[in-house]
Amino acid sequence: MLQQHYTRPRDEATERIECYILQHHLAPHAKLPGERTLCEMWDMNRTTLRTAIRRLIVEGKLYNHKGSGTFIAPPKLERTLQDTKSFTELILNSACRPQTIPLDMGIVTCSPSVAAKLGIEPGNEVFYLRRLRKINGEPVSIEITYLDKRLCPDIESFDFSNESLYSVLARCGVFIDHGHESLNITRATEEESEILNIAPDTPLFFLSGISYDSNGQAIELFKQVIRADKIRFSSILTKKER
Repeated sequence: MLQQHYTRPRDEATERIECYILQHHLAPHAKLPGERTLCEMWDMNRTTLRTAIRRLIVEGKLYNHKGSGTFIAPPKLERTLQDTKSFTELILNSACRPQTIPLDMGIVTCSPSVAAKLGIEPGNEVFYLRRLRKINGEPVSIEITYLDKRLCPDIESFDFSNESLYSVLARCGVFIDHGHESLNITRATEEESEILNIAPDTPLFFLSGISYDSNGQAIELFKQVIRADKIRFSSILTKKER
C-alpha cells in the first residue's frame, strides 16, 4: 500500500501559484489575479495564500506594489561562484544593461589587515575604490576594492564609470587568473539601504575575497554587499579524483 505524503497548505499554495504562472505564460511584471480570485479558484483561505505569496516575494519570484497588487518578478541574474568574470562581462553576457557609479576613490594608507591580505607592508599606499553597481537602472550592489598602487601607478586617472577595473589592470599588464571568496549574509546599514534603495536591515549577500595573478601574487582585495532579490549564486560541483 502506497504511503500518502502530507503537503502543508502553504507549500501547496506556493506550488499552485508557480504552476499558474507557467500555465498562463505570465511574463515579468505581469500582474497576478487578486487574492479573492485566487482563493475562490483554489478553495483556499486568504492567510495561507498570503503566506505563500510572501515566501515567493522573499525568493525573488514575485514582488508587491502596495495598493496595486502582486506581480511577476524578472528573473535574477545568476552568478557562478567559480566564475572570474568582471561585473561588466557578467551583465553583458546576460543581455542586461550594466551601470557603474563610483562613490569614493583615492590613494590611502594600507592598514595592517589589508596589508596582510595583499602581501605588502603596512603603511604602503593602496588604491581604494567604492562603486555602486546597477542593472537596467536598478541598484544591486556596493563593491569596495583595495589594490597595491604600484601595480598601476596612474590608476586614479581612469574613469571607472565607463571602464571596468579589470580592463584598466590589463592595460597595466596585470591579469586576474584566479581567486578565493566567501559568501555570507549581512543586513543593510542605514547608508547601504539609502544607496541600494531598500529598507534598513534588509538581508544582503556579503561577498569577500582576494584575486590573484597566474604567479599567485595577490592583486585585489574586494568586499561586496549584494541585493538578494536581484542576484542569485550557484556553484559547480565536481567529484575530486582520488
